[in-house]
Amino acid sequence: MALKAAFIFIAPQGDPSRHRSITETPEVQVATIAVSSYVQAAETARELAEQGCAAIELCGGFGHQGAALVAAAVGSLASVGVVRFDPHPLLGHRSGDELG
Repeated sequence: MALKAAFIFIAPQGDPSRHRSITETPEVQVATIAVSSYVQAAETARELAEQGCAAIELCGGFGHQGAALVAAAVGSLASVGVVRFDPHPLLGHRSGDELG
């Protein structure tokens, strides 16, 4: 059985119901999902974890506050990792923490 993983990135107008894709190899299935807010990210991550996603990676646009919110939403259901890249060029060289 392949590991279920996800990469969540924050982008203006990101819509997790529309902006997502799946890449599969024999060992891993990775969902790539866009969200527009930390709240959307937390909700999306929790849904993924409840569906068996074991590893969730957050893009560099997530500041410390966003990573903490997602980790709290997921709890012990999945591991949460963060690409550190803060401030982020896509967000006008601001931290996602400034956008909430």
